[in-house]
Amino acid sequence: MKQKIAELIEQAVADLIAKGTLPEGLQPRIQIDNTKDKSHGEFASNIAMILAKPARKSPRDLATLVTESLPDSPWVSKVEIAGPGFINFFLTDQGGFQVIHEILEQKDQFGRSTKGAGQKLQVEFVSANPTGPLHVGHGRGAAYGETLSNLLEAIGYQVDREYYVNDAGRQMDILAASVWLRYLQQSGEEVTFPSNGYQGEYVINFANQLVKTYSSKFVYPVTDVMQNVCADEPAGGDKEQHIDQLIERAKALLGDTDYRIVFDYGLNQIKNDIEQDLEEFGITYQCWFSERAMMESGKVDTAIQQLKDRGFTYEEKGALWFRSTDFGDDKDRVVKRDNGQPTYFASDIAYHLDKFQRGYKEVINIWGADHHGYMARVKAALKALGEDPDRLKIRLVQFAILYRGKERLSMSTRSGSFITLRELRDEVGNDAARFFYVTRKVEQHMDFDLELAKSQSKDNPVYYIQYAHARIASVKKKLQEEGVAWDSSPEQYHLDHLTEPLEKSLINKLSLYSETVLKAAEAGEPHQLVHYLRELAGTFHGYYTEHKVLVENQQIRNARLTLYSCAGQVIRNGLTLLGVSAPESM
Repeated sequence: MKQKIAELIEQAVADLIAKGTLPEGLQPRIQIDNTKDKSHGEFASNIAMILAKPARKSPRDLATLVTESLPDSPWVSKVEIAGPGFINFFLTDQGGFQVIHEILEQKDQFGRSTKGAGQKLQVEFVSANPTGPLHVGHGRGAAYGETLSNLLEAIGYQVDREYYVNDAGRQMDILAASVWLRYLQQSGEEVTFPSNGYQGEYVINFANQLVKTYSSKFVYPVTDVMQNVCADEPAGGDKEQHIDQLIERAKALLGDTDYRIVFDYGLNQIKNDIEQDLEEFGITYQCWFSERAMMESGKVDTAIQQLKDRGFTYEEKGALWFRSTDFGDDKDRVVKRDNGQPTYFASDIAYHLDKFQRGYKEVINIWGADHHGYMARVKAALKALGEDPDRLKIRLVQFAILYRGKERLSMSTRSGSFITLRELRDEVGNDAARFFYVTRKVEQHMDFDLELAKSQSKDNPVYYIQYAHARIASVKKKLQEEGVAWDSSPEQYHLDHLTEPLEKSLINKLSLYSETVLKAAEAGEPHQLVHYLRELAGTFHGYYTEHKVLVENQQIRNARLTLYSCAGQVIRNGLTLLGVSAPESM
């Protein structure tokens, strides 16, 4: 309906240009908004205020000229001018019912648009280090990233989902050393496990599998393992230095080939587990991008060299620094350490340069809130390399905090004391997990209430919405069994019988769905769709309670079933975008 009203305004503006009232060549962006107060009509436009300056007229005078030039329409009953020059449109019953025809014609395509015009976007999300299973903190970024991708696809963008696999660097070396040391323990060597190693039970499981597969191939005496290794923190030493020296001993004793076997064993086990976990959560990536493969391809060295060639690096104390302060960062950053090894930041520079070179209109990074300080330096590097940093959009996600009763549960991967995403899904189900994760702005902290997520009450929003869909399906099924099934022929809709205030309210709520999807996608705020669906479900439940559908008058009955069908379709469409099922019974 907004498009139809916009077309009326376009014709009025064209008429005013033809008459010389408006200058030629005007191509105003016509914006149609839903009114908050229906006493002011259903829709409003500020076109008169936009055109007042080039027309050299007051907005209210111009609004009068526009309304007088509007062509007649069967959809509009009257037009009023309000405030400084808003034009309010009141719909006829036929105009109000148009959304019902659109829903039933378009079905699962209703609410989708071509705003994105097929342009390519990339959304990178989760990208947790493959050093342990995903925990409930990662789940929020996963649910948000997938839902945002769904919304962007719904408004016409081509979206590639990507997971950046940090399969190189110190954290992966710590994991490899942890697996090897547990392997030595399982092989009978009395090795004291480092306080800074990965403590989880999953590391012991990997070690046991390694013993079964390779027997004693990687076993060395504890005296050789601990040679020249400083004391750990509990013994008065430095835990960071201790783990780093254990890594060096692992590399020295195992050699490149065997160390790579141990390294890859832990990496692949965890990566495969993460991939399976996310697939079961309804998330499939188009690309799993390997940091190690990128480094081995020379892309990191190439990016560093480009910064050098552009004059944005300098050497100090043996390290190579990027002049990121030249581009707004608060301090310069090291890209190559004094030992000649690239930093994590250097890898990120190369990775983002690679993203841009793949031809995306925009790339969207979904990071944990602890990466806030990282934004400026990445954008600085892109600008230094001649790329437009505005093409990089960064969404910061606060980790969800999980509570069991009043107990806050730990989410420390290194300590091994955490609730995994898989455990959460097993307890509350995929639907509740996906839904609850996107109920608030991602920039806000959220407490995940396990008991609420499992409850079957109107206080549980996902249950409340799904129950509305199930109610609609069960009513239609019951009536079909009684021989009074809904007649889906448009000529049998009999929409003129939908005269009750709650029916009007429900129709109006349905008409807001397409706009809600568009706004949620453009703002990157899935919670807008969550709130809409909850309000729609509430409106439907109220209608269901107040007005029976099984009435003697066949026309009224079919009109109400038609409205039921529309509500069910829109709820189903919205839940699909959220990655939540729409059950037929509950």
